[in-house]
Amino acid sequence: MVAGPFATAALADLGADVIKLERPGLGDDYRYGPSREGETSLSFQNTNRGKRSITLDVRKPEGRELFLRLVDRADAVVENFRSGWMAKCELSADVVQQRNPRCVFASLSGFGASGVRAGEASYDIIAQASGGLMQLTGAADGPPMRGGGALGDFVGGLYLGLGLVAALLDRDRSGRARVLDLSNQDAIFAVTDSAATIFNELQLPAERLGNQHPFAAPYDAHRARDGWVAVATASNRLFRRLCAAIDRPELATDERYRNHRVRAERRAEINGIVSDWVSTRTCDEVLGALGAEGADLPCARVSSPEELIHDPQLLSRGMIERHPHPTLGEILFHGNPLKFSDAEPRERPLAPALGEHNAEIYAELGLGPADLLRLEDMKVI
Repeated sequence: MVAGPFATAALADLGADVIKLERPGLGDDYRYGPSREGETSLSFQNTNRGKRSITLDVRKPEGRELFLRLVDRADAVVENFRSGWMAKCELSADVVQQRNPRCVFASLSGFGASGVRAGEASYDIIAQASGGLMQLTGAADGPPMRGGGALGDFVGGLYLGLGLVAALLDRDRSGRARVLDLSNQDAIFAVTDSAATIFNELQLPAERLGNQHPFAAPYDAHRARDGWVAVATASNRLFRRLCAAIDRPELATDERYRNHRVRAERRAEINGIVSDWVSTRTCDEVLGALGAEGADLPCARVSSPEELIHDPQLLSRGMIERHPHPTLGEILFHGNPLKFSDAEPRERPLAPALGEHNAEIYAELGLGPADLLRLEDMKVI
């Protein structure tokens, strides 16, 4: 619902012609979600921008053959079902690549195509739980917490997009089209901050520390009078500048805080000192003292997504895009974070209506209006 569509939306942003196949009548489940009454989900709008949509039931013989005719012209097939679903439809990687040996086949499922959990169902929270991220997230005295948003799905989507681009580059060099088998559990485990590596060598188990860091302090989010501010130091030089900025220069030479290791051991204590200082000030006062115009430390106000719509830094970077929509009036997209020299970002069309490009794409396969009516009556499209 999210990871595969996000990966292909990112590729569409870069210029890929992405054809989204959806169920006749209902379409993608993600079409149904937060939106105005009777409108396609806004989440769907964001993760399916810049694509073309056709309806097609690949479980029916004629639908399967139409899919393979699309494969004839495709650089890649990307699928985000439970592992094994495409094979049940007689559309496995072997079948696809027998039809088009230059077509990369990229799959992302909850647990991949091998191992004892292959084929099991998954959602974002399952990937975060099984991949170790939830155990790292949350307060020390609280339960494991899921990372905000559909973080697990978006991490999996980023790996899917990266793997697909790597496979296409390899194909152009070697002539061989790869099959990519990506597990969302694998993707999450790969971004758990070296926790398994550290435990294996030092026998230090992963802890839930809230916003604090196991090996650096001060490093936390602190409540100011009108919001929250995150402050981070990860060097002795930055710590000394922080001590001067909060009028506690003696801490810089205190043996209890002399280096990373001892500060980390006393992280609750040192983060508490900073929190006490922040608590009597506004966010602007804290950022004025600690930010670029003051001590020049890594720090930021904790901002909500709705606040960031007006963030001057994001606006200057082109990360807030507004697009006219025929019924909603306007759609706001997150901008493309990939900035290349001497290249303007590609204009990103709106997400397609269900089957919006049926006539256009099936005409490219040689089908005319009469063929489409027949296929609609048979519920193939």
